[in-house]
Amino acid sequence: MEIAVISGKGGTGKSCFSAAFATLKHKVVLADCDVDAANLFILFNPEIIEEKIYISGQKAIINQSKCTRCGICIDYCRFDAISYKEYQVVINETSCDGCKLCTRICPSMAIDLINSDKSKMFSGNFRNGKMVYGRLAPGEENSGKLVSLVREKAREIAKANHLDTIIIDGPPGIGCSVISSLTGVNHAVIISEPSLSGLSDLKRTLEIVSKFNIKTWVIINKYDLNKDVANDIFNYCHDNNIILVGKIPFSSDIVTAMVHCQSIIEYAPYSNIALEIERIYNMIIDEQ
Repeated sequence: MEIAVISGKGGTGKSCFSAAFATLKHKVVLADCDVDAANLFILFNPEIIEEKIYISGQKAIINQSKCTRCGICIDYCRFDAISYKEYQVVINETSCDGCKLCTRICPSMAIDLINSDKSKMFSGNFRNGKMVYGRLAPGEENSGKLVSLVREKAREIAKANHLDTIIIDGPPGIGCSVISSLTGVNHAVIISEPSLSGLSDLKRTLEIVSKFNIKTWVIINKYDLNKDVANDIFNYCHDNNIILVGKIPFSSDIVTAMVHCQSIIEYAPYSNIALEIERIYNMIIDEQ
């Protein structure tokens, strides 16, 4: 069984719920698919067993011994990645999109493409099972493809270790990486927050999830910070036959737990919030 925890926007507490689900009683495979900003490895400090380089694309480099400093590549680069610096033509690696145009128009053939190999995928052990995560280097592309690789590895590990549950911490938003996180899962848990932007992004997320044959659940996190908007979310879910599986109040205990590199389940296992999250999780896994 695969459970994807997603959110329409950042800051809703998605990773807190993923961490909580991953530290309940049974062993799981935890896949951090927020490859642009992976953070669960900070919380769980996994023992890395395998590290794999991910080729996300290509970047241009200049052979200074061939470059005549004509500046043609500077004029043609649509990404403003090429410029003069200290009497040399240089390429900003982060800005380069790997479009190959500069390699074609350089009259002295001084520009080549090399693989972008700074992104990586990691897998190993964490204190409640196995963990897989990807880290996309700044400025790199194809995050959706890296998410797919993380999920493939998670399934491989789950099968090899006879683990029945994969918890997927998905990226925020509704982009291709979110779609890669959702494809083929059994459950989608959407974490919302009681704000106007939270409600708007929840609607967009539900529209995306509706394209898949996935059991969908909504949790309102920090609902007591704005009960009027929380009620609007409740009414929207009710009117559209979406299961609102729970409402979690704001609590500084969750923040304190993160500071101590623990989930709320580990930090305060008998607190009302921990017990409510456990109830929610059990309700989800019982719905086969």
